[in-house]
Amino acid sequence: MAGAIIENMSTKKLCIVGGILLVFQVIAFLVGGLIAPGPTTAVSYMSVKCVDVRKNHHKMKWLMPWGPNQCDKIRDIEEAIPREIEANDIVFSVHIPLPSMEMSPWFQFMLFILQLDIAFKLNNQIRENAEVSMDVSLAYRDDMFAEWTEMAHERVPRKLKCTFTSPKTPEHEGRYYECDVLPFMEIGSVAHKYYLLNIRLPVNEKKKINVGIGEIKDIRLVGIHQNGGFTKVWFAMKTFLTPSIFIIMVWYWRRITMMSRPPVLLEKVIFALGISMTFINIPVEWFSIGFDWTWMLLFGDIRQGIFYAMLLSFWIIFCGEHMMDQHERNHIAGYWKQVGPIAIGSFCLFIFDMCERGVQLTNPFYSIWTTDVGTELAMAFIIVAGICLCLYFLFLCFMVFQVFRNISGKQSSLPAMSKVRRLHYEGLIFRFKFLMLITLACAAMTVIFFIVSQVTEGHWKWGGVTVQVNSAFFTGIYGMWNLYVFALMFLYAPSHKNYGEDQSNGDLGVHSGEELQLTTTITHVDGPTEIYKLTRKEAQE
Repeated sequence: MAGAIIENMSTKKLCIVGGILLVFQVIAFLVGGLIAPGPTTAVSYMSVKCVDVRKNHHKMKWLMPWGPNQCDKIRDIEEAIPREIEANDIVFSVHIPLPSMEMSPWFQFMLFILQLDIAFKLNNQIRENAEVSMDVSLAYRDDMFAEWTEMAHERVPRKLKCTFTSPKTPEHEGRYYECDVLPFMEIGSVAHKYYLLNIRLPVNEKKKINVGIGEIKDIRLVGIHQNGGFTKVWFAMKTFLTPSIFIIMVWYWRRITMMSRPPVLLEKVIFALGISMTFINIPVEWFSIGFDWTWMLLFGDIRQGIFYAMLLSFWIIFCGEHMMDQHERNHIAGYWKQVGPIAIGSFCLFIFDMCERGVQLTNPFYSIWTTDVGTELAMAFIIVAGICLCLYFLFLCFMVFQVFRNISGKQSSLPAMSKVRRLHYEGLIFRFKFLMLITLACAAMTVIFFIVSQVTEGHWKWGGVTVQVNSAFFTGIYGMWNLYVFALMFLYAPSHKNYGEDQSNGDLGVHSGEELQLTTTITHVDGPTEIYKLTRKEAQE
């Protein structure tokens, strides 16, 4: 009987393989913690209030907050009153990045959130469900003396959620509201060196535009982008891991095709998992350094979604194929109840992502959360996906329980066997349980490191050594799932070791009745592991 490599590997060799994989896992964490900087950087920007007194504001004019061609500025809104400057003539200008700095394609993306400084005035209070409407223009250039090129121009509405903690009396005029930060802009590439934002707050009392929003004193932005040093480490990891997973995947499928039987479902699913992991690993991000590919964030989300959907499906099928208490086996249709929630949940998250980042490909200021309908739609997709995830884990936990119960039940047959045969199958059971525990450990490590990265300051200091926790989380977990897929394809590849009939039934001292008790009525090898034969109940029962 030919089984998988994991079944014919001695405990010593299995420990050696596990040790080698553990060393690579530690290296993956150390690369992020000690070599890479933090994954992202946040930069605060204070807008400069420029004055544009042209009669025709529709004709584009880019107002620079500083530099040789800087705009006519005012310090605060009170200065505009004696100069008879209207609200429609004030433009809040923000240059990205700060003076004497440049943006770089290595930054990969730009995410901006907006904070409004709104003062309390008795005659100009923020009304309920107030909405601020901004006329935003975005431009870019690659030379400090070149002309600005328009990149986007949109009307950007945002709902205000502000509270005033002090009593609304005359003596408290001038104090600021406490307002929630607002999503402002997201760009999936940083292809240019300089960017310029011109933000207007047009007032139209007849149409109730920007009426009842309080007295806006300042506009602050916080820009978040990926660190260039982290990007280089991340690209290097992907470049190293891509051929590693691809080579083991080709080797795995070649060993399967060398068998005299067709591939079984579990082997196909492991191969599909290897394909999805390779799809994530392919470092197409290298092209983003030379091309303005704003869709890279969306593409990355799709790649991750495919992998995680495949991983969840593998866990279900892995348990089901080792439980074998059903009439149908080796067919994906037998798992529609368990795989169905994965497909529905993945589809909901895909639609949500398309409604958010898909629209941002043409309008970087768009956010699905800024409208009531969009918020309800987004929450509906997330809730449905969450329900599907809960159903999936209920199915998974039940199937894991069933597998271990079946194995425990079959263990009662072991004492009647010869000593050598009993030790052989006890080893198989141990290795199956070992793989299940490793899977749970990987999932637990992912959750634990995610929580740690969220509650810590981003880095730890031990003496003179600084460990970047967030970077270690990204590189470590990414390396861990690559090693997990690598180990699956290596350990579950068909083994070339065969037990001859004489050896199986003679040298090991196994009687024919004992062999029939342990195996199915099918004499040829119809599964990738001998656990099939031990845990499967007869379909005729």
